[in-house]
Amino acid sequence: MTRRLTFLALCCSALALAACGRAGETGQSLAEARAKESVPQPPPVNVAWLDSLAKGYVAQKHLVGLSVGVAQDGKIVFARGYGFASLTDHSAVTPWTKFAIGSVTKQFTCAAVLQLQESGRISMSDPVSKYFPKLTEAREVTLLDLGNHVSGYRDYYPLDFVDREMEQPATADSVIAEYATRPLDFQPGTRWSYSNTNFLILGRVVEKVSGVSFGTFLDQHIFTPLNMRATLYDPAPGGPGMASGYTSFALGAPAFTAPEGPGWAGMAGALWSTPSDLLTWDLALVDGKVLSPASYRILTTPRRLADGRSTGYGCGDGVSDRGETVLLTHGGAVSGFTAQNTVIPATRSAVVLLTNADFGSLGELNRAIIVKLIPHVSVPAIRGAPALPTAAAFLSQLQKGQVDRAALGDDFNAYLTPERLAGARKSLAGRIADVQVVSTAERGGMEVAEVRFKVGARAAAALMYRTLDGKIQEFLIYQP
Repeated sequence: MTRRLTFLALCCSALALAACGRAGETGQSLAEARAKESVPQPPPVNVAWLDSLAKGYVAQKHLVGLSVGVAQDGKIVFARGYGFASLTDHSAVTPWTKFAIGSVTKQFTCAAVLQLQESGRISMSDPVSKYFPKLTEAREVTLLDLGNHVSGYRDYYPLDFVDREMEQPATADSVIAEYATRPLDFQPGTRWSYSNTNFLILGRVVEKVSGVSFGTFLDQHIFTPLNMRATLYDPAPGGPGMASGYTSFALGAPAFTAPEGPGWAGMAGALWSTPSDLLTWDLALVDGKVLSPASYRILTTPRRLADGRSTGYGCGDGVSDRGETVLLTHGGAVSGFTAQNTVIPATRSAVVLLTNADFGSLGELNRAIIVKLIPHVSVPAIRGAPALPTAAAFLSQLQKGQVDRAALGDDFNAYLTPERLAGARKSLAGRIADVQVVSTAERGGMEVAEVRFKVGARAAAALMYRTLDGKIQEFLIYQP
């Protein structure tokens, strides 16, 4: 359930977390706080494009089945299935086919603990010793340390296949007793290391404090209130509407694979769901329907280690908070299944990808969709030619050592001395090809275009700054 977990490195910012903070201070809803941010909304995602993209991905990656869900501006706009739920009877994946979601379960586990904290029954700062006094250094590890993956407890599921131990039935307590009584891998709070063991402990704390099973707690406090009828905790495999899981070894054909033995996935990764149900969860979470603003901050604020480094991980949720918008993202993988859930709080948008192939990487497909949903900063409208022909023409001029100085800003004109032009002519010798503008942004009231190209066989990149009058104020070439 830790496996193939990928945190997206897309452009992000602290915008959504700032909105969350203001919501907590004023009492307004999270949705109201975000509405006041005037976040630029991207255009509606093209459904035909999504459909074509998903179909092509299944064929390209040789997936067995795939279920895709997209929410934009608070509404589910896309939910479709592709391929097969089972290769035995060739039943098709539908939007209602249930898939194992693996470690996406972890955000539900943290939410359950946070709900208990809101009711005053526990505290995230409680030491583990309050509930499991015999575990290693239990007085030094807190419940928040568990949710943040900084406890030091050994992970019981670090491999990408079901080993012999996990083929046999187990209980959460037996797994905890085996793996959380060993010496710590590190002192709590000093390192980040993904550990499913942490979440078995958290789930058992929920059971001990609430007096009901973990699945019952989720049903009563999350699934039923949100009408998530297709979401199940630890169901028996092979039930109605459930996909079968497949694996592949050494690029071989997909083969049916048995799940982990009963009790192993548990509170760390035993949920099954559909994209529509998970999107319902995502939207309810960012709209403040599941947790208080204070609890939401705990869920979505990256933990800092003792030396000040950010882990990029909150409580059961990966957090990317640099650039244009915050992304909350978590992957999941159990035997035969892979999942990805990504949320963009600032635009109340989300993407859910589920496949019944544990060899199916979903990162490329996820990134392709996410870029259509993130808020876009307005780029100044520049007079004259677009960025691409302008960049191509300037590169050609640099190769010749002669530039059109009327098209340059005064400071850049002064910077381009005869010596620098001669140096550029020498270093850019060779055929310039494949010139493309990969992104545009704004800085200092200027258009900033990121340009990629080749000089002979060498890859190169440049940042071209232009003011509103179309003049080039900088053209910085570098090795990408």
